[in-house]
Amino acid sequence: MGIYPPNNSPLNTVLISNRLSPRNIDLAFVCRLGRAELINNYPNKLIMKNYVEMPTKSLICFSHLRWDFVFQRPQHLLTRFAANANVYYFEEPMFDAKQDPYLSLSPRSSSLTVIVPHIKPGLSTSQVQAALMALLDKFFQNTEMQNWTFWYYTPMALSFTDKYKPKVVVYDCMDELSAFKFAPEELITLERKLMAKADIVFTGGHSLYEAKKQQHSNIYPFPSSIDKAHFEQARKQVQEPADQSVIKGPKIGFYGVIDERFDIDLIGNIATLKPEWQIILIGPVVKIDESILPRNENIHYLGQKSYAELPGYLSGWDMALIPFQLNESTRFISPTKTPEYLSAGIPVVSTPIRDVVKPYGIKKLVHIGSTCEEFVEAIEAEFAKETNKVWLKEVDEFLKDVSWDQTYATMLKHIQGTLNNNKKISIAS
Repeated sequence: MGIYPPNNSPLNTVLISNRLSPRNIDLAFVCRLGRAELINNYPNKLIMKNYVEMPTKSLICFSHLRWDFVFQRPQHLLTRFAANANVYYFEEPMFDAKQDPYLSLSPRSSSLTVIVPHIKPGLSTSQVQAALMALLDKFFQNTEMQNWTFWYYTPMALSFTDKYKPKVVVYDCMDELSAFKFAPEELITLERKLMAKADIVFTGGHSLYEAKKQQHSNIYPFPSSIDKAHFEQARKQVQEPADQSVIKGPKIGFYGVIDERFDIDLIGNIATLKPEWQIILIGPVVKIDESILPRNENIHYLGQKSYAELPGYLSGWDMALIPFQLNESTRFISPTKTPEYLSAGIPVVSTPIRDVVKPYGIKKLVHIGSTCEEFVEAIEAEFAKETNKVWLKEVDEFLKDVSWDQTYATMLKHIQGTLNNNKKISIAS
């Protein structure tokens, strides 16, 4: 007889059987439960053996990304960590304080809070850092640092957090930030220091791992993952959002940030060559002048949409695009949209981004093109197919074990393993 989560469990769709071996137990399910719930509701030795407890009561994440900007890797992971710890997401400062600096706290759930520092404009770099340290000192007063995990997405935060000694320091290196437009000069130096301070490092893809693996002895690659249940809604939804439903003709889409990585010439050339195709672009325009964007009649800028809305837009697309330029800022990226597009059942054509070519291009799950002509050829080949059932079956097989739940659970196991190893070394010394 199998053991099912109780009806009131948030994970009541997951089955863990008494007959499963420890290696096959759904680690994501186990890690997302509290110990008390496991003991009370799941009296199964295999489950308890695989349970990995969050090593600290609280986690603070220092990020260069606004929580409400685009729902991506940090949000996927930290909402899961919030199931077993109090999570605080510390954003970069807003320079809008009238008088003394302060922190605004915005709860997003009972255990996840977004923190925004507010500082007076016009201060020097050293004054800003001093203000941030003072704010954090007050935030951490009367707390024990051994109850904290520090999680970094930006090495820049080390300039005002280096003095603290939490129980564990995690650097989730999701991008090569030093290659991005307007990157601070000191970022490379601070990343080197963060690598030395971190107990464990994760990377946002395999190519980034290859570039960083010599810089830390405890580093693991975690490419973009997927919330399959969310994006598979696109396969069943028939009603498109209003602003897209009025656009008639074959729809070829992209969603994400439109910035210096986005190949605007490629998009413009495709639109010019195939005026009957409708190109749907969803997302904010940042770090580039909007006046340089192509304005063909068949290019539609629909603006930023919420994460919840994306399956609705995907449901009306005939093809999805990953039109990134090949340059230093895209050399190590692992686009989250790749598995999301595929999970939605939409054929994809991408420029030869390394972490898209391998594995998706090599496995023939995604078309790879370097020129406008190659993109058009790939799209026309898809439009000529009578069915994509074989391809879709291969996609589903490839993605069957890929999930943010699994990524979170495996990360947590590595963190706990790191602490256990550190404890052994401390005892031995």
